[in-house]
Amino acid sequence: MWRYRNPVEISFGAGAFERLGAAVRGRPYALVTYADAVPFDGLVSRASALAGAPAVTIRNVPPNPDFQSLTLSCRALAAAATRPQLVVAIGGGSVLDAAKVLAASDGDFARVRAHLETGAARGLAPLPIVAVPTTAGTGSEVTCWATVWDKDARRKHSLAHDALYPECALIDPLLTLGTPRGVTVASGLDALSHALESLWNVNANPVSAALAIDAARTVLETLPALAADLASPDLRQRMMRAATLAGLAFSNTKTALAHSLSYHFTLHHGVPHGIACSFSLPLVMRSALGCDPGCDAALRAIFGNDLASAPARLGEFLARLGVSTRAEDHGIAAGAWRRLVDDALAGERGKNFLGRREALLDALLKAE
Repeated sequence: MWRYRNPVEISFGAGAFERLGAAVRGRPYALVTYADAVPFDGLVSRASALAGAPAVTIRNVPPNPDFQSLTLSCRALAAAATRPQLVVAIGGGSVLDAAKVLAASDGDFARVRAHLETGAARGLAPLPIVAVPTTAGTGSEVTCWATVWDKDARRKHSLAHDALYPECALIDPLLTLGTPRGVTVASGLDALSHALESLWNVNANPVSAALAIDAARTVLETLPALAADLASPDLRQRMMRAATLAGLAFSNTKTALAHSLSYHFTLHHGVPHGIACSFSLPLVMRSALGCDPGCDAALRAIFGNDLASAPARLGEFLARLGVSTRAEDHGIAAGAWRRLVDDALAGERGKNFLGRREALLDALLKAE
């Protein structure tokens, strides 16, 4: 028995942003985006022209939103002269995650923090969200959770609530034009990780697998070309489509071991999320092979029948994009890698991994 569900209404394609007014429907809204002048000043102006002036604009979102920044954001929401009935998020994964926290907070981050630290969802009644992604990778526009960082305690939390699925997602590939190469590559690798992690996953189902296969094949074919031709609207559209399909895949499965490993590298070594969750993919794939017939079949659909060589080919793909697959190159001491793998397997996302610890340890030996 299996199930698949995703309630987000998606408008995809060049010009989808122009539907913002129809999505807002005259409701007073909070606009959440980045502080960067380019391109976000222009997007704020366009949003106001399409949907009317926001009740409040919040632009203090950093990479990896944390307790401190989100406390300030929630205070700004509470101070709005007109109470917002909707949150509009225009930006990458950090903005979309911050918007979900704001939607759930009722202007008080302490409510969300209590939920994150105790798991008690009482009192959370999130506002609707309109998600407008400006990067191709996060998939947050079609999921019901957000990553929240407690940098003081060196912990990563996941805010999860069924009402945090955005009401709608306006996915406009033209908004990714101008994204720098580093962000483009990291975002694209995040999408690849979402796709592959939804396959070697105990929660995988036929729908999520079909979406993931399409997404992974597209990223592998498209991302190197896009990295060399950042101004191509066609390549931008293909990557945005792949990121959307990967998001729809892992919206039902969640992620697995590579993401569980990534949190240490982001928290302790400042490795960007898309790199942190993708550099270990060859290692994780090597340990997943042979553990589940359905997973193997899906990986063959992506990498061909020679699965034995697939991890090495994936490592070569990452190297061409400038991403090392060596943990030491991302800040960890050589002797700590094995201990980190055990910790990651014990984590919430690590428990989604369908592989065996023994296979992973064997893959570690081969990698060494």
